[in-house]
Amino acid sequence: MKVLLSRESRLFNCRERRRDQLRKCDERERSLPPPRPRRPRLRFSPEVALLEATGRADAVEVERLLREGANPNSHNEDGLTPLHQCAIDDNQQIMLLLLSHGADVNAQDTEQWTPLHAAACCAHINWFLLNMHFSGANLLAVNADGNMPYDICDDETTLDAIESEMAARGITQAYIDDQRGAPEKAMLDDMKSLHQQGLPLDARQPDGSTYLHTAAANGYYDVAAFLLRCGVPATSRDNDLWQPVHAAACWAQPDLVELICEYGGDINAKTSSGEAPLDLCEDETTRAVIATMQQQEARKKRMAFGVRDSRRQSRRRKKFESPQQVATGGDNPFSARGAIRRLSLRDRSGLAPARIEAQKEGADIIRSWSKEDVSSDVNAVPPSQSNKPKPMSPDEWLRKLETGGGDEDEEGTPRRAGSQRRRPKKGAKGKGPSEMQDLRPNGDASRRGKSTCCCVIC
Repeated sequence: MKVLLSRESRLFNCRERRRDQLRKCDERERSLPPPRPRRPRLRFSPEVALLEATGRADAVEVERLLREGANPNSHNEDGLTPLHQCAIDDNQQIMLLLLSHGADVNAQDTEQWTPLHAAACCAHINWFLLNMHFSGANLLAVNADGNMPYDICDDETTLDAIESEMAARGITQAYIDDQRGAPEKAMLDDMKSLHQQGLPLDARQPDGSTYLHTAAANGYYDVAAFLLRCGVPATSRDNDLWQPVHAAACWAQPDLVELICEYGGDINAKTSSGEAPLDLCEDETTRAVIATMQQQEARKKRMAFGVRDSRRQSRRRKKFESPQQVATGGDNPFSARGAIRRLSLRDRSGLAPARIEAQKEGADIIRSWSKEDVSSDVNAVPPSQSNKPKPMSPDEWLRKLETGGGDEDEEGTPRRAGSQRRRPKKGAKGKGPSEMQDLRPNGDASRRGKSTCCCVIC
């Protein structure tokens, strides 16, 4: 017969059974031999642990690692040291610990930023002042972009503190300019030394880059000009098929882009990823320079194609081409390569020089006679119209010539400058139209018999 237990009884029995299980497990563990010590499978170096503890702002862990001999100048793959991390986080306590153990206050990362650059960019004025008081960091350190700490500081308070410290140290603008150009001058001196020793200036780095790549990326104009003048090829490529012009475009160096292209650089060259210098550039000024140079390059190609095409066409002699040889002298570099011959006036019109001269002379006579109609009776003309010649059509002048009225007009009308009229010879009166035949040098006998004037242009 089953006995029904109350709720309190069932809970009591469960606790007793659990105590019995734990007692038996403890007795079994004591009866077993002690386990072998386990070897740790993963260990971090003290430097890595120091960087990690600095990022967590664990001052106790940082102090323990420094006492155990961790290097305070250790850095990660980007070149960031624990002091860089303190400047970013504005951690003054860990900064003092690092400085007390010999941390380098002017350590540079891969972009040549110092901890002072980081503090100025983040506007951590307290960290900056404390750093200046205990370490005396370099206020004129230059990063890869050529900027000093005060160049990248946007906070007015921090900027005033930096400028006050610079004034206290007696730093002038001339000294700032010298310091800013010091890296380029140092590299230029090294290149000159290599050149004097006869060593190659196009030596390759592990990544395949040359000194010209470095100068182009950093904007070292004098260094790049020296290397190019010494014969370093402007189209050398690294392992990624980057040319120096790609480096200059990527790091916004428009002056270097123009210089490299002047020495044979290809503005349209492609990298292993199929990128041209314009694709790698983000700076608007540099993009405008590259676009202008691409247009000039395309214009040169079109001009060269046009000259070759004109040479092929010039071989097809046409009837209106000049048979004379084209001169090859002059300053034009393409003049000796067969430019299209110019056509003379005679070749264009097909007229003889004598016929052209006769037509000009006849046209001048018609124009001069048609504009001059001065009456012999001056008193009959009103005073207001005495100086205005009466217009007369060419047909009326022809009829006047046939009737012999040209002599009276010539005597009563003043001659105008440039008039081509000729006075009739003695004994030539009454000849009619034949008196003007001398105006046409090529006139023949058949034309002399005609009743019309030979001055009319056909």
